[in-house]
Amino acid sequence: MALTKVTSGGLTDDSIVNADINSSAAVALSKLATDPSNATNLASGTVPTARLGSGTASSSTVLYGDQTYKTEPTGGKVLQVVQATATTAKSTTSTSYAASGVSVSITPSATSSKVLVLVGGGETTQGGGTAQGNVEMYSQTGGGGYSLLFNVMRSNTQDGNAIGQNMSNAYLHSPSTTSQVDYEIYFKTNANTYYINYNGHIVITAMEIGA
Repeated sequence: MALTKVTSGGLTDDSIVNADINSSAAVALSKLATDPSNATNLASGTVPTARLGSGTASSSTVLYGDQTYKTEPTGGKVLQVVQATATTAKSTTSTSYAASGVSVSITPSATSSKVLVLVGGGETTQGGGTAQGNVEMYSQTGGGGYSLLFNVMRSNTQDGNAIGQNMSNAYLHSPSTTSQVDYEIYFKTNANTYYINYNGHIVITAMEIGA
């Protein structure tokens, strides 16, 4: 009598091989102990980048939330930060702008970069009467000589000994160079001895911002 039905009782354990399964059998995933289509079941190997999103994965692209590879953004990145702090008083009796010796230098990595210059500190007068002074930020590129960049403070400090106020300002500079750029505070007096940083410190911060 011909064999009409095969049951598990008629099979020897560990005897079925791959060749015994029809290529069109289409075994359902529900028959497998572990679903290979579920990413949480991955235990080894590397998922091809093409499976992660559309577009081309490369060293210059990033995968966005919409599962698309796009060019890596560059604008607005802080590429480097340099800072200088002065803790001693600087004074002048000059009525023309003079270098204070408080400076910071930065070398941009690209001509398209901008430099955000931040300055903060204190200014005052020593002695009675009305003291007036101006504070400016000067810059030079590649040692080519300093020129005015922006105004930090116009002051009118009134009557008394060591009376003053805080100064602060910020400026976004476009030096368009990869040479060293120097930023230095210049100041002058209009009346009496004029001080900056009389009882405190001055900080200049230069931040390179990628275009």
